[in-house]
Amino acid sequence: MSSYTHQQRSPSAAAATVTELHPGLVRPADGHRRVYDSIVDLAPNPDNPTPMVRLSSRMNPHPDYEILLKLEGMNPFGSIKDRTALFMLNGLQLGPEQVLVEPSAGNTGIALAAMANARNLPIEIAVPDGTPEEKKALLRFLGAELIEVEDELCPLFPTEGARGVVKSMVESEAYGGRYVSPNQYENELNVEAHYRTTGPEIWQQTEGKIDAFYASIGTGGTISGVGRFLKEQNPDIRIIGVEPASRQHSLSGIKRITGLPDEHYPKILDPNLLDDLVAVTDDEAFSAAIEVARRDGVMVGPTTGAVLHAALHGDTTKSGRAVLISADNAAKYVSAYASFLARQD
Repeated sequence: MSSYTHQQRSPSAAAATVTELHPGLVRPADGHRRVYDSIVDLAPNPDNPTPMVRLSSRMNPHPDYEILLKLEGMNPFGSIKDRTALFMLNGLQLGPEQVLVEPSAGNTGIALAAMANARNLPIEIAVPDGTPEEKKALLRFLGAELIEVEDELCPLFPTEGARGVVKSMVESEAYGGRYVSPNQYENELNVEAHYRTTGPEIWQQTEGKIDAFYASIGTGGTISGVGRFLKEQNPDIRIIGVEPASRQHSLSGIKRITGLPDEHYPKILDPNLLDDLVAVTDDEAFSAAIEVARRDGVMVGPTTGAVLHAALHGDTTKSGRAVLISADNAAKYVSAYASFLARQD
């Protein structure tokens, strides 16, 4: 018979033990567990921010350079696009017979589909055929009608591919107004989401002590919203964008903007906010993401790897404090990482 004897502890004693084990833990003032009426209510905001983690010296060799990763993969639907999806959905009014439709490289589609389910709204998602299989599987898992389109991850023409398909569904008289698209690529609520939530969170979490902000560029919503907010607080904060090194790439969700003609430039991206732009190759991005997992145990997607490589190895200042957006986690890219690692062997 075991000599272990169970002893009941009062709630206050249990709380003290947790605090002793985790001295950095901040408990709610009332001590109550948080209970929500809907999964949508877990979307981040300045009162419920996503966490940041500091890179160790094993990953960051620059002694005067502090790098904080903001872990957007810990959002309820797994990416920074939860913020965008919520703001865009809140800005829509759908009739009883209307259906949501959106082009997406995966993350926005997943967030929209989950939130649409929580609100009992039908949804269809158009994705490029190069979208990671894990993202397609998650969209099918959520029950979204999936429209796979022969398209590049970084298309040049916004009227072709997945975006073109959705545009025709929304505008075609044949559908009689059945389809409504939030249109993350042109919707100012995409920028507003980050101006109202991500930017203020970063400012609060760093207590205003931030020298640089790094983010990859896709629609341009994140870097424009955060950049605008941070520049309003302190114009000296450097806003640094990260793009693929070539138009043909495997970094889902981000876009090369260098060399784009004006008519193809992301409409909601404010280029005046950018202090620098760093280009990163696929190999550099995948290698950096694998390195941070192996050195610091932080499991991130390849686009975060691109931002990490830019911050650590790009031709930018390596001093002060930098905040980097980690847009999602590694789970949606397992097959891509497996292929990359196999090529390295």
